[in-house]
Amino acid sequence: MTRAVFGLIAALALSGCATPPRVAKDMSAFDTASPHSILVVPAVNRSLDVDAPNYLLSALTVPLAEKGYYVFPIHTTQVVLQQEGFYEGEQIRNEPTAHLAGLFGADAVLYVTVARWDAQYVLITTTVTVEFDYRLVGKDGTELWTNRQRLQYSPQQNSTGNALANLVAAAITAAMTRAAPNYMPLTRQANVQAIMLGPDALPDGPYRKPAK
Repeated sequence: MTRAVFGLIAALALSGCATPPRVAKDMSAFDTASPHSILVVPAVNRSLDVDAPNYLLSALTVPLAEKGYYVFPIHTTQVVLQQEGFYEGEQIRNEPTAHLAGLFGADAVLYVTVARWDAQYVLITTTVTVEFDYRLVGKDGTELWTNRQRLQYSPQQNSTGNALANLVAAAITAAMTRAAPNYMPLTRQANVQAIMLGPDALPDGPYRKPAK
């Protein structure tokens, strides 16, 4: 076997192991729309917890504002939508974005879906999971930005040096977490990661204050 053949085999092996480069999202539609104000509408809830959408929305305003956008107050938004006959996330999702944006004079509408909001108990561990889909749509109906976040948390029990005591403590911690899981830290983190951090984060808005 010649050196050329060896070289070709080595090149193929290296190319097979290489990680393909990340393709950047096309943000031309976002740049064209250049939204200044965002209307956050009630979320679609795929979980079994009826309160999940309200908790999620309560943690969205701050990162959006810090990213540089005017965000219509969540409570005011819900009141106005209810006066127009819109109560549920699924119902609102079926309404044309142009109509929703026009009610407030918003540049864009943020739709969020609660895909996961649960605490699963396995043996002596409870895993809390949240998963959200984010979709920003311009007032003309053009999709401007999307993101998806899935975070999990399993509370850890400090070791006491006694195996039996550790098992009992872990079981108690898991049972307590299952009985009253705290979703808000994960929810805030998911919103921050989707909107503020990472290569797929929401682009800076016009009111973003430069870092000191």
